[in-house]
Amino acid sequence: MKQRNLLALDLDHIIASTSPLWEELRGKRIFITGATGFIGCWLLETFVWANRHLRLNATATILTRDSQRLKQRAPHLADCGLELVVGDVRNFVFPEGEFSHIIHAATESSAELNARQPKVMFDTIVEGTRHCLDFAARSGSTKFLLTSSGAVYGKQPEKMAHVTEDFNGGPDPLDPGSAYAEGKRAAELLCALAAKETVLKVEIARCFAFVGPYMKLDAHFAIGNFIRDHMEGVSIQVRGDGTPVRSYMYASDLMIWLWTILFRGTSCRAYNVGSEDGISIADLARGVAETGSARTPVEILGKPVAGAPVARYVPNTERTRQELGLRCTVSLGAAIERTIEWNRCREAREVGAPTGVNR
Repeated sequence: MKQRNLLALDLDHIIASTSPLWEELRGKRIFITGATGFIGCWLLETFVWANRHLRLNATATILTRDSQRLKQRAPHLADCGLELVVGDVRNFVFPEGEFSHIIHAATESSAELNARQPKVMFDTIVEGTRHCLDFAARSGSTKFLLTSSGAVYGKQPEKMAHVTEDFNGGPDPLDPGSAYAEGKRAAELLCALAAKETVLKVEIARCFAFVGPYMKLDAHFAIGNFIRDHMEGVSIQVRGDGTPVRSYMYASDLMIWLWTILFRGTSCRAYNVGSEDGISIADLARGVAETGSARTPVEILGKPVAGAPVARYVPNTERTRQELGLRCTVSLGAAIERTIEWNRCREAREVGAPTGVNR
């Protein structure tokens, strides 16, 4: 018996919120890079769901470095007729034929890579974007979505509660740790140049922080680590002083925003993508610890330095809300609950135990 998709309710919500927009893909071909990462898996989930339920007769080709990774992360998607191109985003062999839309979501987001091999990080972003834009010209694409990052703004001023798209700050170009951020800035410039030289429309989504199914729980993302520790029933450890402020958007809202930006966004105009509801890392840890019936202890290992500025990473999304009519629909508490629930159901399914989605 075919198993029910654990994301069915989220996917139904996404399609209900975007259904008229998908007509643009009817009978078309789309190419997606980074398709086995967090954002990529969600892009595939929503494309497959929309394609099936709206009967779009569209096809998707995805770029991956590992042909087995999709089967490992999302085996049900591996059987949905997606065409795989195996290769590096910097030099993959262009698949034949025309593609109307390209979503370039391939990015090495590893903090370890950024610290140890910043040149590799920078080159992967920049040369990967250049190669994808060359492919767009070759394949006759009309739209190109780049998943950029809020990192392009550099350090957010302490007194700026929410950073806007017209903020002219930037990362320190002499700091090797800026490789990821500078790579994204250069990628945006390459997109603007391509739009100026061709008929290609390029949409820029400056992504902030997210939470949801498919998120790695063992990487450098604080919320993922907190969720992992809570699920394992061990103490949640905040390695710093807990004062940095972040905001988190749930994955279903992220998908509604990204697909809307692709279909309706203005070319060469950046849109912040994220939640405006800032929360300190300490309060985030406490919120995760109090999710569900179990209560997990929280340890904050660092101590705040008196007078030190608070590090913030929170977007202003007024442009996205006013121009595209978008808003966040899932609270942080609900997002954490859904992420935990999905991971528990997935674990149960892998061992053959009964599963259920209770929302």
